[in-house]
Amino acid sequence: MKLTGIAAAPGYAWGHAFLLEQAKEVERIQLRPEKSTEEVARFTAAVEQAVSQLKELQERTRATMGLDYAEIFESHIMVLKDEEFVGRAKELIAGQLINAEAALSDVTQELVQFFESMDNVYMNERAADFRDISKRLHGLLTGSEQLSLCDLDGPVVLIAHDLTPSDSAQLERERVAGFAANIGGSMSHSAIMARSMEIPAVVGLKNATSSLNNGDFVILDGVKGELLINPTAEQVSAYRKAKETYERQREESKAYLHAPSVTADGKIVELAANIGNPADAVHARNNGAEGIGLFRTELLFMGRRNWPTEEEQFYAYKLAAEAFGGMSPIVIRTLDIGGDKELDYAKRPRERNPFLGYRAIRLSLDERDTFKAQLRAILRASAFGNVKIMFPMIATLQELRAAKALLAEAKADLDAIGVNYRHRMEVGIMIEVPAAALISDQLAKEADFFSIGTNDLVQFTMAADRTNEKLSHLTDPIHPAVLRLIRLVIDNGHKEGKWVSLCGEMAGDLAAIPIMLGLGLDRFSMNAGAVLPARIALSAITAAQTKEMAEAALRMESSDEVRDYVHAIMPHLRELFQIRR
Repeated sequence: MKLTGIAAAPGYAWGHAFLLEQAKEVERIQLRPEKSTEEVARFTAAVEQAVSQLKELQERTRATMGLDYAEIFESHIMVLKDEEFVGRAKELIAGQLINAEAALSDVTQELVQFFESMDNVYMNERAADFRDISKRLHGLLTGSEQLSLCDLDGPVVLIAHDLTPSDSAQLERERVAGFAANIGGSMSHSAIMARSMEIPAVVGLKNATSSLNNGDFVILDGVKGELLINPTAEQVSAYRKAKETYERQREESKAYLHAPSVTADGKIVELAANIGNPADAVHARNNGAEGIGLFRTELLFMGRRNWPTEEEQFYAYKLAAEAFGGMSPIVIRTLDIGGDKELDYAKRPRERNPFLGYRAIRLSLDERDTFKAQLRAILRASAFGNVKIMFPMIATLQELRAAKALLAEAKADLDAIGVNYRHRMEVGIMIEVPAAALISDQLAKEADFFSIGTNDLVQFTMAADRTNEKLSHLTDPIHPAVLRLIRLVIDNGHKEGKWVSLCGEMAGDLAAIPIMLGLGLDRFSMNAGAVLPARIALSAITAAQTKEMAEAALRMESSDEVRDYVHAIMPHLRELFQIRR
């Protein structure tokens, strides 16, 4: 039997299935009025104990996986300190005279239903956080021993309805060969953590837990997104060979770690990395990146209760700059909040279409004090490296000019107190709105560089939500319509002597790289794990060939036609794709 889901973390694993036990039905007990105060106190004690556990888990995760992953638990701690969650449960205990377990179950169901009903994948996945918190509290209230994944006899293939952040943080590579889940997406917490730990994972399988039993032998294919239950001897043999090839390719790719990024005929290409925090900068450098092409600063603003201070931001940006020795380019994007990235403390009104709403530079230009604090922090960090600043979601010249005016004010603030910064720091913009692409000839006269953000550019160009699985055939970034817009941006940038980068997911798409290079792209910025495969792909083709490929792709009718064409010329790309981490 074979189940098909979403490939969340690449690789192959096999072994006996271990099913995480699902929570049992909660017993509902009616209390006598005089017992309600005692029950509220019992619930409060469980909350305090849960906070203590989460802080310990957060510290362990920070030490083993870095700050970014540890911040997942900060949001859980915040929920346990939020009266809208805890207070609501206490109200139910006292008002309906029910036991704490029942009150907790009722509140959790309300919140889970609320988040799952929203037409937003990011918010849907927040429902998993509340399930995780509720599971922990329920275990503390009932005194039932929670399963520790660290104690598994393994290596096993973990099967669950969902693997919560708390569960994920306990995974150990020696005990868990891989994991599969009924629900979840490629950007869920469990998927992100699995990739960081290099544990193969498949999510979105729908009915994995009901399709097998504890002890069944399974094969997990984290490349195709498949789970094979009780496979044949022939299938086991085939996957052993596939894993050997996969591991050999990954090992061989390390030979390119310190090699230059250059085509077969000598054209030098810059391969940088996208990061979300300073720890990612070190990981990117260790994976062969030649700089940072996109520092997503919004991750510094998320998972907390208020705006980060200027000092906190300065320290983070400074560490990223220093990670690359002060010479390599470090492109820092200003706050890009909105769409599927929200801040609870920002108190923004709910929007019917947040991706096209009050977000990114539009929000920053209104939050002047917060924006200027970030600009000053970036300017101060520029004294410690080759820092560049980039404004997101620019759609008009007026927005660019307004942002640059505030940057000038931030410089004046620092000049007034004698703080050093890079006075000739380059100022660029993200091209992710079709309007910006169409007026890129005007924008190029006032921006120092362009960085093309294909994640949004594709969905806006194709009028297709990139989180909607039914529209995936319309959101392939290699579609000729998108390629034509990209060519326009590159040509207009070059006419004004400005360099052009690409920092969307397309930058790490091996089939897209030769096409982008052929269109004249100067730099790529991608997931750190995609750098070495990209370097290998570049070394196998000439710049002249990429120009021919780009011209041919522009004349094609669909993204499938373009991909088939690239793979026909460079068949090794299919294998290279599998070694991306």
